[in-house]
Amino acid sequence: HVHCINDKKVDRNFMTELISIKDSSKHVDEEVKMHVWLTDKRSSGKIIFLQLRDGTAFFQGVVRKNDVSEEVFEAAKTLRQEASFYITGTVHEDARSHFGYEIQITDLKVVSNNESYPIGNKEHGVDFLLDHRHLWLRSKKPFAIMQIRNTMFKATVDFFEKEGFIKFDAPIFMHSAPEGTTQLFHVEYFDHDAYLSQSGQLYGEAGAMAYGKIFTFGPTFRAEESKGRRHMTEFWMMEPEMAWMHQDESLDLQERYLAYMVKQVLDKNEYELKILGRDPEKLRPTTEGNFVRLPYDDAVKMLQEAGRDFKWGDDFGAPDEGYISEQYDRPVFIVNYPTSIKPFYMKKNPDNPKEYLCADVIAPEGYGEIFGGSEREGNYEVLKQQIIDAGLNLEDYQWYLDLRQFGGVPHSGFGMGFERTIAWVCHLDHIREAIPFPRLINRMQP
Repeated sequence: HVHCINDKKVDRNFMTELISIKDSSKHVDEEVKMHVWLTDKRSSGKIIFLQLRDGTAFFQGVVRKNDVSEEVFEAAKTLRQEASFYITGTVHEDARSHFGYEIQITDLKVVSNNESYPIGNKEHGVDFLLDHRHLWLRSKKPFAIMQIRNTMFKATVDFFEKEGFIKFDAPIFMHSAPEGTTQLFHVEYFDHDAYLSQSGQLYGEAGAMAYGKIFTFGPTFRAEESKGRRHMTEFWMMEPEMAWMHQDESLDLQERYLAYMVKQVLDKNEYELKILGRDPEKLRPTTEGNFVRLPYDDAVKMLQEAGRDFKWGDDFGAPDEGYISEQYDRPVFIVNYPTSIKPFYMKKNPDNPKEYLCADVIAPEGYGEIFGGSEREGNYEVLKQQIIDAGLNLEDYQWYLDLRQFGGVPHSGFGMGFERTIAWVCHLDHIREAIPFPRLINRMQP
């Protein structure tokens, strides 16, 4: 335990190490220092129990009157919710707590101690909590969700790097719409019109033609006036594009990716899943792969047999996707939709030109669509005609057609709605909980 600091040898035993709550398990029965905030407090005469957080985890600190100076005991007594302070003490195992450890405090130095923190340890309305989102993020549930979001982000980057992809950044200002203008935010861009991006895909395809395999990952915007629990006006999309790849290989990749990402959450976020009351066994089947590939035609039959009013050529609404997803214990692919309900850039199925070679991934437990993808139309003349048939302006898409004219190859891609996927993994009631600061049609504050 001898360390060098500025060329001087220092014996670790005489230095109290500054650690995070999360690292408590590595320091049992050792004296450590921490910087913390107070979430709650109770006392019984000579003992004060402090509920502490530091951004990495939550646990309990115990201050015993007989073990500390009078000054420290008085300071502990006057702490209010969200006070910030330094502590020194010894970590112990604590089998009764969620977390498994607590700290016996021997010293405490207050940094700030304000009154009347607005979010008490009681029920608050959703609007009140959203108005105070900047503070609510400190609470246990948002903490757990954001930690899981972070694991899923890192798992995504790690997975695609291992698969030979590079991250490729698409612009947020766009001069035209990839999927129809009704859902776009219009922006005045100096002396002409621009739109906020609703997808990085078309630019991703340019990246794939340059680098083989890429993924974009960033904010996208939809101006749908929806108040549904699966819609926000600003959300994150992860969109891979793969040159030389056909649809079936793309589905294999999507399956491997989802299995890998969910396994990372199960391995790294046991504590957070427990905070959320999320049963990890509900997620386990996803890590095994073997997702069913259900043709659109069969999905239509499944809904009709369940007595739902649905006919061939309709697009699935949330209740339809929910019903289908409840038939499986893991995600399911719905493959080959009618061309009438999907965008112009997809490749038609050579065996049935009424449908595209495409697939949506439907998450289990009623969560509905989380991925959508297809093989892209790689033929210049065919794509040109599909752009015209879609009523779009050819000039806006000339650069996109260039990708086919110069070295065009078969290629595929898909998009993941990040918050929708988080909502399923965390079993959330509403997608707004899956992002730090949700943007909804009636909310842009804080």
